[in-house]
Amino acid sequence: MYVSARSDYAVRAMLAVADAGGEPGRPGSGELVKAATLAESQGIPLSFLQGILLDLRRAGLLLSHRGTEGGYALTRPASEISVGDVLRAVGGSLTTVRGLPAADAGYHGVATGLRDVWLAVDGAIAVVVDRTTLTDLLVDRDRVSPS
Repeated sequence: MYVSARSDYAVRAMLAVADAGGEPGRPGSGELVKAATLAESQGIPLSFLQGILLDLRRAGLLLSHRGTEGGYALTRPASEISVGDVLRAVGGSLTTVRGLPAADAGYHGVATGLRDVWLAVDGAIAVVVDRTTLTDLLVDRDRVSPS
């Protein structure tokens, strides 16, 4: 699995929105997070981040509100958004073979069984990223003591 800058930035942006309280059902929520604030806090170029935020909004993971008091919020609690949801929103398939989804890889002859290996790799990755939520990552961060 190759984690692109776009995928990494998307997960980091979603974590920052969740951490700021911009999620429904969380006490003290309602705080919207501005794109410029996300870009600065996460060291992401703003122009690149804006495209990522658009993909996340189109995928139904973020709400956006316009205006000077506007910004972004999660569409549902962070405990209901997996890392896999975010990765698929900005990158499509979790695993690709020669630029195509693993399921589309085709082989013949001695390499016929290779497709099954790529599908197993894709499945193993999916298990990890689909069971890891934004809340899991935030809670784990809070448990780690500074060294």
